[in-house]
Amino acid sequence: MGGPASGVRYVGVYDESRQTSKDCHHHHAAPDRSDQNLVKRDGQDVVITRGSTYENADNLSEPFLQAMRSRYEGTRLGRQELFADVLTDTPGALWRLEWIDGARVKGMPWDGLERIVVAIDPAVTSGEDADETGIVVAGIDHVGHGYILEDASARYQPHEWAAKAISLYRKYSADRIVAERNNGGDMVEATIRSIDPNVAFKAVYASRGKTTRAEPISALYEQNKIHHCGGFTALEDQMCAFTSDFSRASAGYSPDRLDALVWALSELMLGQTGPRLYFV
Repeated sequence: MGGPASGVRYVGVYDESRQTSKDCHHHHAAPDRSDQNLVKRDGQDVVITRGSTYENADNLSEPFLQAMRSRYEGTRLGRQELFADVLTDTPGALWRLEWIDGARVKGMPWDGLERIVVAIDPAVTSGEDADETGIVVAGIDHVGHGYILEDASARYQPHEWAAKAISLYRKYSADRIVAERNNGGDMVEATIRSIDPNVAFKAVYASRGKTTRAEPISALYEQNKIHHCGGFTALEDQMCAFTSDFSRASAGYSPDRLDALVWALSELMLGQTGPRLYFV
């Protein structure tokens, strides 16, 4: 049976008691609620197989493949259209996939950026089971649009995240490093200055909850004022899963990448009481 040209999922519902297939569902559009329910049952009475666009390349024309690559490669939506991943935006999430993909750009607009910052959301502990340290590089242009240039978040030892942040500070000729110091206190700045005492540094304080800090940044995305320079899968997954009632205990992780993004864009685009105004 010939499948569609783009990535496709074949979902079979299997009745173990009768050892018969009850239903076969093939799908390559955005998942609806029934699709999401089937995905949750994968490994129980549902079997999901995936076939990527590239696996079907021998049956597709080169112009078509080029058009698909040009449109989808490097985007979160491309994981669905090219690789048949099931993307399930969370109901009530502060970010939507279409906002991110709709404003995404290719390349790095460094020459058009007025300010660049490296933001750090340091993990309290280190080790295999520790949270990630969020490290995000962002910039702002002359009309007040923000750009996410790099997500370097990972599990680091303190000296490692400090060295990584300083490396990015130099790579992008950033104006400063900003870091949350609620958990680490003076240790955050001390760790950075132990590597480079001359780096421009600003400590930021979380006097409000994550949701309150994130909401004005979410609004900027909805207004198409934030652009991702390429794809940042792990970061975007955190964004599209973050709700106003987000629970670290229920989710099983801390959204450190998202926190770093919010700190970076808040530093660049938000004043004391609201968004900065730009006149052109």
